[in-house]
Amino acid sequence: MVIEDRFVIKTPIQKVWDFLMVLEGVGACIPGCEEVRAIDEKNFQGVVKVRVGPISARFKINASIIEIDPPTHLTSIIKGEDKGKASFFKSENVLDLKGLSPNETEVSYKSEISIVGRLAAFGDKIIRVKAKQLEENFVNSLKGKLETGFSCNI
Repeated sequence: MVIEDRFVIKTPIQKVWDFLMVLEGVGACIPGCEEVRAIDEKNFQGVVKVRVGPISARFKINASIIEIDPPTHLTSIIKGEDKGKASFFKSENVLDLKGLSPNETEVSYKSEISIVGRLAAFGDKIIRVKAKQLEENFVNSLKGKLETGFSCNI
């Protein structure tokens, strides 16, 4: 499954990039994020709880930055596993930022996601709907923090 989109945020490109590089700030924008911590500069772990249909899953997440070109490009791989629900996902992600003006940035992203296990049994359509909800919640939270002058010095 591929999920891709773009949106404009009324914030300078460097401020968007700086915020996205603060682990605690990004974690606060991820729906269901219960925990996030850095292993080193390019590797992170966390826990994210999500509900799809009647199944609630708690994924242990491992994320790695594969390629980085500040302040415009980041490629990452995220793997998550919920042993109790026998579900696993892998997401290969590309994030690009483009300054549209001194105070406006276009954020574009593409995620190629594979899901196996009990959650995958719900099918592509239900998972896409849930992914879209999570995406919208993240974007709204990110915009809320950045467009209202939230400091990324957490």
